Amino acid sequence: MHTLSRQQLVLLVLLTLVWGFNWPIMKLGVTGFPPLTFRTLCMWIGLPVLAGVLLWRRVPFRVGRAHWSELALLTVFNMFFWHTLIILAIQNLSSGRAAILGYTMPVFSALVGAWWFGQRLPGRAWGGVAAAALGVGLLLWHELTQLSGKPLGVTMMLVGAATWAVGTQLMRRTRIPHPTLALSFWMTLFTTLWMTLLTVLFERDAWTWPTPTVQWSILYNALGVFAFAQVAWLSLARDLPPVASTLSVMFIPVLGVFSGAWWLGEVLHWQDWAAVALVMVAIASVLWPARAVQPGA
Repeated sequence: MHTLSRQQLVLLVLLTLVWGFNWPIMKLGVTGFPPLTFRTLCMWIGLPVLAGVLLWRRVPFRVGRAHWSELALLTVFNMFFWHTLIILAIQNLSSGRAAILGYTMPVFSALVGAWWFGQRLPGRAWGGVAAAALGVGLLLWHELTQLSGKPLGVTMMLVGAATWAVGTQLMRRTRIPHPTLALSFWMTLFTTLWMTLLTVLFERDAWTWPTPTVQWSILYNALGVFAFAQVAWLSLARDLPPVASTLSVMFIPVLGVFSGAWWLGEVLHWQDWAAVALVMVAIASVLWPARAVQPGA
């Protein structure tokens, strides 16, 4: 198992806070406002901020032409499916339950790594996957009746999680010899253009001026998610083993559930509390240092 450095641990904590609180904020943002338009505006505001970070850190924007096809593949699996599907699905689901469904990604990632890429996982990692999966099941327990009536939203969240899992595995194995910041900028730019196309095609007649609540939600997503969290996640996904990077962020749906309950009045049940303990077990399976092997053992 992989031990996180102090910088990676700080990134992980900040990423958890930003993404965890973002679920109820997104729910507020798309309530009564076109969802694709919401996501597109977030990206167009966040993109120049991300470009400014590259200029400030003197990171070159250039990506060699030989790597364009791989960059396109990374963009499709890490961003196209995820950003399109989750923003549509969250309209029909509570913010906490949408977060839970989205963060089935670590389970998908472990299975994809083992079955597709031949990755051998230690027993502790499989224990973490099992705990995370059980936690997700508990959190969904009370919602089975409601979710059965919303199959499209559930399906979109699970497809988004599965494709993001594949993208995480591909990001870990990429050989593009350019900084993650540069890759993040181009992936965000391509996704922004993709979301803009979808918005024009499907939501042009529904465009309206955003309310102050929607404006605040857009600003939070633009700066917190696209200028920081997306870059931080891609850095962790590229530098850490897939199981370590994915299971380490399993506290995000827990934070999403409880922030949604506090902020939006979404009701909590015993399954939510039991799932917290299981998610903490999943995190510990990754972050707890491995026992050193004694010489001659």
